Amino acid sequence: MAKYDKSDIERRMAGAVDSLKSDLSGLRTGRANIALLDPVQVDVYGSLMPLNQVATVSAPESRMLSVQVWDKANVQAVAKGISHANLGLNPIMDGQTLRLPLPDLTEERRKDLAKLAGQYAEKARIAIRNVRRDGMESLKQDEKKKDISEDERKRAEDEVQKLTDKYIADADAAAEAKEKEILQP
Repeated sequence: MAKYDKSDIERRMAGAVDSLKSDLSGLRTGRANIALLDPVQVDVYGSLMPLNQVATVSAPESRMLSVQVWDKANVQAVAKGISHANLGLNPIMDGQTLRLPLPDLTEERRKDLAKLAGQYAEKARIAIRNVRRDGMESLKQDEKKKDISEDERKRAEDEVQKLTDKYIADADAAAEAKEKEILQP
């Protein structure tokens, strides 16, 4: 087991919050934004790949996204990946280009998006708690190996808990702000 490293724990927790913010930026409220397709994974060449590794995404109009698929053989897979991403988008095929008209956000769609934001936040909280668990485990291992005293372990555990609380609060704040933005008509 690795030795306790506060900066590594902090870096990993910050990474979970950054990942959440990136996911939330993809949840858009009405206007076309290419970040909306960031979470889309496409099953091509025998593995799942991010959409941006098989196509170019652009926003030619305020209510339309365009996906230019590089390899003609992957157009169907890209369309399927977008449909399965639960973004409420229905791809329209136009040769190697997929057009994605953005539907008007109904009250129901806004609630779905807000719920999705909550799910993203929960994933981030779980990731942060997993980092905390790893930190606590390495502290117990260090104490067992007599690298640190019981007092040092308890002090470090308090530090880990404070970091956990801070990053979970950051994740909650980011999700709350996004939910508020989504639910505003």
